[in-house]
Amino acid sequence: MKKEMVCINCPRGCHLVVDTETMTVTGNTCIRGKNYGISEVTNPVRTVTSTAKISGGEINRVSVKTDKPISKKLIFACMDEINKLSLKAPINIGDILIKNVLNTGSNIIATKSVGKKNG
Repeated sequence: MKKEMVCINCPRGCHLVVDTETMTVTGNTCIRGKNYGISEVTNPVRTVTSTAKISGGEINRVSVKTDKPISKKLIFACMDEINKLSLKAPINIGDILIKNVLNTGSNIIATKSVGKKNG
């Protein structure tokens, strides 16, 4: 079986064809394209971005993301974990909010700083 995709590792956007039986990749112009094609058919991963509730802050939500990509199969479970968060201000960019989410080796980190509410 052959799977077609566009590589997203660089701006070139190579059109890849991955033979899922032999795990050969064609259409790539570099090794990153080959690795991407194989990864996409064997264990596709994504970086998860979202927001989490925060109380006592200048705003009521803080942007968050995984610091490493996780398996696409775990995205909804990861979102459930993020939605369980109830944070208190202040939060600093880079703060680890959930360590090793779902035993993936990836942390949920803040991507924005949120100070305490004045007044």
